[in-house]
Amino acid sequence: MIAKTIPQNLEINNLAAAPDEEWQRMLRFAGLTEDDKLAMSRSVETLMRRAVELVVGTYDYLLSVPETAAILGWETGADEEHLEERRRFFTVWLARTLGLDTSDEMAYYLFKAGKYHAGHGPRHIHTPPAYITTAVGMTGAAFASYMQDAHLSGEVIASAMVGWNKYLSVQLHLMQHGYEIAREYDDGDFTIPVTLFGRIRPLVGRRQIEIPVRQNSIVADALRKFFNYYPQTRTEALEQVWHSHEKPDSAWVEVFPAYIPRGGWRVLLNGRDLAYNGGFTVPLHKNDEINIFPPGR
Repeated sequence: MIAKTIPQNLEINNLAAAPDEEWQRMLRFAGLTEDDKLAMSRSVETLMRRAVELVVGTYDYLLSVPETAAILGWETGADEEHLEERRRFFTVWLARTLGLDTSDEMAYYLFKAGKYHAGHGPRHIHTPPAYITTAVGMTGAAFASYMQDAHLSGEVIASAMVGWNKYLSVQLHLMQHGYEIAREYDDGDFTIPVTLFGRIRPLVGRRQIEIPVRQNSIVADALRKFFNYYPQTRTEALEQVWHSHEKPDSAWVEVFPAYIPRGGWRVLLNGRDLAYNGGFTVPLHKNDEINIFPPGR
């Protein structure tokens, strides 16, 4: 593969893996096979019968534990509207999980859930990762218990739980992926307004966002946060290119990706097109503004 020659001051480096890429990579790593899915499917009918019990019981338990009740703002009892929202979300997740959903859309769903756990949901509730990790483990334990209660054979339970453990662990990883990117997004000394135009706007769902950046940041730092937080915009706005680097103490050549704007896409800083005014290495200051335009604007 030949690296494309591009102006390096228009590159964005070190982007996090997109949710769909990370999802499929980790499903392969976990070794979730078609045989695993078949074994899991043999337990689905049993688990579906207990689904309502699992949803209701989960939030009853969270309400009974002082720490999780405080996280949810339920120290004096559950808010019924909030409780209904939570149960609805859990029910949708459980239905997709029992449906053995390994689609790329599921990856983005889990990634978004992770951002919500970082306090980026509509109620801005931050849930520490320890509780999410443990809750996923408790769900797996409930699956095993329900199968045992239904007197499924030991062989069926064991083979199903092999698959469920693989699948739930990769789900947890995707949620943690979203959580970490959201927490990184929040880290900054001041914010830069970014206005979006054209077809990128509906992908984000907003006309303008605020990106926190640290002192001494450059434009590429803000763009990296943007494309990490909104990875669904990458295929529209970015093109992946490759570079090679040969280390003097190694017989291997390292190849690594970078990203540049697709043809016609423009990034403006304070109204000036960065393709002709210093590129993405230009430093950011308070009161700066970024605009992102698709081709034809």
